[in-house]
Amino acid sequence: MLNSELSKVELPRLILASGSPRRAEIMKSVGWQFIKDVPDIDETELPGEQADIYVQRLARTKAQAVAERHAGQIVLGADTTVVVDGQIVGKPVDVDGAKRMIGLLSGRWHEVLTGVAVAKNGRCEYGLQSTRVKFAPMSRAEIDFLAENGDPLDKAGAYAVQAQAALFIEGIEGDYWNVVGLPISLVYRLVKNLANAPNAKVLA
Repeated sequence: MLNSELSKVELPRLILASGSPRRAEIMKSVGWQFIKDVPDIDETELPGEQADIYVQRLARTKAQAVAERHAGQIVLGADTTVVVDGQIVGKPVDVDGAKRMIGLLSGRWHEVLTGVAVAKNGRCEYGLQSTRVKFAPMSRAEIDFLAENGDPLDKAGAYAVQAQAALFIEGIEGDYWNVVGLPISLVYRLVKNLANAPNAKVLA
């Protein structure tokens, strides 16, 4: 028989420091209650900044900026980018840019990196999730189709794995939800770490 205390899991209400509809959908899908408060921060890369450092820095900056407005609340920040041959591939500014990005990904493996941070009352826990994704070789018509129909302009790498891009993805190594936009298991672990800090309520 399971111990009722050991089997109890609490998902504390969060402040989501992101306007991403995909992150909101993932939170809702696991039953996590939250409200949104989108920060206004400078997302410019620093000179020589590596991708893994960049996404974690932005996640922390987002979470901490919003946490200053919500004393006593847990704030979740995240940032995702795509990396090809060590180079950051951001979000396209137009459809032509999306076509160039998708052409770069065609027939190759790339890496999706998400920095995640949770902050409360001056304390911050953060981490990184990495997933590898491979696109099949794509024809010009297929690249154009994905760029023109896949709503690419608000997405790192110009694609959504759960939408039209699924037609062309040959392999995923790692956390699928990371590619969608939020590695929810990492979020859960970080929230537990934060809750287990001194003077904080234990989650489970």
